[in-house]
Amino acid sequence: MSKPTTGDFTKTAGWLDWYEGPTKPAFQVPLGSVDAHCHVFGPGEKFPYAPERKYTPCDASKDQLFALRDHLGFARNVIVQATCHGADNRALVDALLHSEGKARGVATVKRSVSDEELQALHDAGVRGVRFNFVKRLVDFTPKDELMEIAGRIAKLGWHVVIYFEAVDLPELWDFFTALPTTVVVDHMGRPDVTKPIDGPEFELFLKFMREHGNVWSKVSCPERLSVSGPQALDGERNAYRDVVPFARRVVEEFPDRVLWGTDWPHPNLKGHMPDDGLLVDFIPHIAPTAELQRKLLVDNPMRLYWPDEVR
Repeated sequence: MSKPTTGDFTKTAGWLDWYEGPTKPAFQVPLGSVDAHCHVFGPGEKFPYAPERKYTPCDASKDQLFALRDHLGFARNVIVQATCHGADNRALVDALLHSEGKARGVATVKRSVSDEELQALHDAGVRGVRFNFVKRLVDFTPKDELMEIAGRIAKLGWHVVIYFEAVDLPELWDFFTALPTTVVVDHMGRPDVTKPIDGPEFELFLKFMREHGNVWSKVSCPERLSVSGPQALDGERNAYRDVVPFARRVVEEFPDRVLWGTDWPHPNLKGHMPDDGLLVDFIPHIAPTAELQRKLLVDNPMRLYWPDEVR
């Protein structure tokens, strides 16, 4: 079913719409689980997409996100500002304010943001900022500007989320390791899963985490990383087997510094759109014990985003 954008926005040709009517997961997530990486888009009629965006998504509202949360068995969301909204965080803030305390946010801000604006974001539930280094998605932002932002948000107790591709880690290493906050890596730094798990590229990422205790990783988005699949469609509950060894390595070596999220509504996918219910069934393959599952889905995200509720 097509979900075109509203208002003056037309969805980028070739991008797939999110999956309608997802399966109920076979894996029952622990009570209090957090979907720690998802998005809201628009609706464009109410929250226009940024003029500088690299793509236009289909609308994906807060109400649709919260309905998916309940269907999959999650209790809370961490909503990450998407590049198509730029530094206009209104759609994100609107979702947070209507979540009844069940959502936290990761915003995008510019150097020009005022202290009052940062405080307003904090009051709404924002707890981090995202720095995107994926060249096909964003234009370059000077590192001195990003470091200045990181210094300011550190005073609020926020963290920095970084999105990059594995081949770029060497050149970004010095910047990442100088950040004065907790640092959360999106999707394991997008490893090439056709390369050996013990090869130099993934080993460098593991070294990055081993040597820097402030670095966390999301072990999400196998649908973006997988090459040989199988896909999370048509009842497949053992999907993306080529990604499993990489994610499981991170979960087992760094059990207290990992997060997981659906990435709903899966922006920029062209090959296939996963069934979110079957995607949840990926979790026990990478976190095979109840203890690891609880850390990944409950303890870690609560400690990072709702520390005042952690006893």
